[in-house]
Amino acid sequence: MGGCCSCFGTKETGNQETEMTSRSNGAESNGVSSLTIARHMTAPSVEIENARILKGSGLALVGVTVEQDAAYWEWHVESLKEDGPPLEDDEDPSNALMFGVATMKNPKFYRAMALNEDSDTSNAEDGTALMKPITELRDGDTVGVAVQQSDLPMIQFFLNGEPLHELAINRFRGAVYPSIYMREGFKTRLVLDENEFKEMSPHARFGPLIAARGII
Repeated sequence: MGGCCSCFGTKETGNQETEMTSRSNGAESNGVSSLTIARHMTAPSVEIENARILKGSGLALVGVTVEQDAAYWEWHVESLKEDGPPLEDDEDPSNALMFGVATMKNPKFYRAMALNEDSDTSNAEDGTALMKPITELRDGDTVGVAVQQSDLPMIQFFLNGEPLHELAINRFRGAVYPSIYMREGFKTRLVLDENEFKEMSPHARFGPLIAARGII
């Protein structure tokens, strides 16, 4: 009898494992895997490592829209520059990493940008209209982005937990994706898991990003 019980136990365990695998595969097909940097919505000049680590230069988008009333995520910054005193270029916003959200992009957009590379383009044209530069970033810095869409739509920015009130963006509409504009000399890591946040979100209602509708 003991052998039969063992057999039944093995069969049940096998069924449970199959069920868990099916659920996992279903989760991936429902957009969970879109909580990563979307290659097709990111500039070819940006290198993507392990789905959430970036190097290079250019615009990069996460593959899911911000659907929640209030969401928070972080970018952990690693400087690839040599140690030393701040450089004058570090204070120039045109050389700074930019953070925020962006509307959907595609390879056609980046091809058009490449053709117009020598001409002056506005923030609306280069995809950074809903993004802000943060200057003088150092190795180990954490940039937090909080987006609220109910009541007064607003994008807030935080550096190592401190609010950057002067950078806040008000009154935006439409579907937007978390985004970053990379610069040479930096590596950044997108952090969406609340357990990996280095700082607190500005309020309890700001939860981690949820893949309600992803673009895979």
